Amino acid sequence: MNHMRFITNTSSSNWQIRAQREVEYKVRLTRALLNPANITLAAACGLDGKKCGKRLVVIDDEVYTLYKGQLDIYFSAWNLAPIWHIISGGESAKVIEPVLNVADAMIKAGLLRRTEAVIAIGGGVSLDIVGFAASLYRRGIPYIRIPTTLIGQIDAGIGIKTGINYGHHKNRLGSYFAPTEALIDPTFLCTLDERHISNGISEIIKMALIKDNRLFQLVEKNADILNAQALSSNNTEVEEILSRAIDGMLEELEPNLWEGNLERSVDYGHTFSPTLELCAEPELLHGEAVAIDIALSIVLALHRGLLTFEDSCRALDLMIRVGLPIKHLNFTLDLIEAALDDTIKHRDGLQRVPLTDGIGKVTFVNDLSKSELHVALAYINRYKRQRGMNVA
Repeated sequence: MNHMRFITNTSSSNWQIRAQREVEYKVRLTRALLNPANITLAAACGLDGKKCGKRLVVIDDEVYTLYKGQLDIYFSAWNLAPIWHIISGGESAKVIEPVLNVADAMIKAGLLRRTEAVIAIGGGVSLDIVGFAASLYRRGIPYIRIPTTLIGQIDAGIGIKTGINYGHHKNRLGSYFAPTEALIDPTFLCTLDERHISNGISEIIKMALIKDNRLFQLVEKNADILNAQALSSNNTEVEEILSRAIDGMLEELEPNLWEGNLERSVDYGHTFSPTLELCAEPELLHGEAVAIDIALSIVLALHRGLLTFEDSCRALDLMIRVGLPIKHLNFTLDLIEAALDDTIKHRDGLQRVPLTDGIGKVTFVNDLSKSELHVALAYINRYKRQRGMNVA
């Protein structure tokens, strides 16, 4: 309900305005999204197959190459004329210029402000770019997210945050802007390479460690078969892994969509990783940087008595099994300290670092010290020798 109060006295007049705006969007998990018999995408676009419609389709260049034929068949079946705008989905593209290019495409498409939603198809970077542009264009136009990567389907594509990198900082410019719908189709995952599968599993392990012991056990049990084929199939336990990861993320996001509360359990693995991700050589994918952050956080929890030695080894070994790194040449004590300092600013003056309090639970700490970080980093750097495992 909108509320405005007029306050007056002899010397001044003041208005106090208070308004609330409800946010509602749908996340749908469906298979064979591009089969013309599947009405999900058409319904999200408001199509009935009779009246001809047009939509701006902003799509990752690699996804365009892989799925252009299927998309053409689907759009033709539902009488939709797509206006294509192709963008790069790499991290280096996550800057302001592609956002402005998408805005130019919106202008050229002549979109109606409320009824011709933009369709965004691709990984997390592409969805961020389109979402940010949609939030700016005419102060907000509707858009539909279709994430095609694992990390997009269980993390980046189902929340309301958009963002681009700016000034050597990760996601420094952005907005909170919900899509009308996020359509999750695991069959897109069949074309992902092994590295991008591991990249997404990192965020699944994150959710398991902070929230869902059952999810951790499922990933642990199926770690050796979590490949593109299995994730895109209808394997019962793999389906449960995806569903639990999505459900857990949405459950955490919904009561705190605008991050009024800066103690966010989903920030686990995101204290040191943003700084590392932008400077790492060789380059790290987002989930890989998160995994390195998680590894350090596991050891911090171990040394504080929050996690048993056995469970800390289970968690570290699980990340190694699915092909994730737990250390990096650029992940030094100096970088860690600089990252924590930047995180403190981002979290309004406190560390608010989430740590596992046993697998499946989380606690927050505000007193990490340099010596504690040094000891934890040294532990991680010699972990291969301790466990006799081949850690890259």
